[in-house]
Amino acid sequence: MGALKGKVALVAGATRGAGRGIACMLGEAGAAVYCSGRSTREHPCTSGFYAGRPETIDETAEMVTRYGGKGIAVRTDHLVPEQVEALVDRVRREQGRLDVLVNDISEGERHEWKPFWKVDIEKGFRMLRSALHSHIITSRYAVPLMLEHRGGLVAEIGDGDTLDYRATLFYDLVKISVSRLAFAMAEDLHKHGIAAIAITPGFMRTEAILDHFGVTEANWREGGKKDPNFLASETPFFVAARLRQSRKTRGAWKNPAACTARGGWRANTASRTSTDRSPTGANKSISRRISALCRRPVSGGRSLGGRQRNEA
Repeated sequence: MGALKGKVALVAGATRGAGRGIACMLGEAGAAVYCSGRSTREHPCTSGFYAGRPETIDETAEMVTRYGGKGIAVRTDHLVPEQVEALVDRVRREQGRLDVLVNDISEGERHEWKPFWKVDIEKGFRMLRSALHSHIITSRYAVPLMLEHRGGLVAEIGDGDTLDYRATLFYDLVKISVSRLAFAMAEDLHKHGIAAIAITPGFMRTEAILDHFGVTEANWREGGKKDPNFLASETPFFVAARLRQSRKTRGAWKNPAACTARGGWRANTASRTSTDRSPTGANKSISRRISALCRRPVSGGRSLGGRQRNEA
């Protein structure tokens, strides 16, 4: 039986990339996973960076089920509060609980790698709305369902765990804001036994990246002939698995209240050698961590996790 059997997750932005990988890993651990986003077979993406790409939340949900969980696709525009509220109401009606929330909705636009005085302001504001406002809206409506069981995990997927400049204004603002959002939510949630963390992947072999290098996951190392840096890449299945690699994050796994000493944790998942980054290996890693976080805490905001396992 999977470590997350009986647990319920919502992955906002599960269409592709890290969101898809995390959804599948949660499913492999036995969870019911609501896969939300705007791209479906009936409504494919027609605008922005992902216009014309074939990935859909329907496909992700089917993958979750094949991995052993229960995948449920729900088309949702996470910038529309009414749609997010309806999604959470459906989760409440069908499952009665929510244990894991993953915010992985991205900018959806191609960044302009230029000085800030040369970028398209309106395009930049669209990216902020898509990749930050959507996370706030989703957390605002989903977390109250988690509070009913006083335990769980909110994960923000970003890029980078430092204050270094990320090469262009709006990319930098989006990614640092996602980490700050996790910090702020952890301050509010710790007394309720819920952990909020920010995770930064390494160089991921997303569907679009594989296409760019003209390879598949089966022969991805061939991409190293075009760019040797590609050999340090990782499967999107690996991003959540890296949680156990951070000692700081381990405190959060054992006790969600531990997140509050200095706010939310950030788990740096920067790439190392990629030989250990197969989907199979990654799948084994997240289940026990999230299972521990999802346990009902005792009074005072401390979880039962002082005795919980501490590896992912």
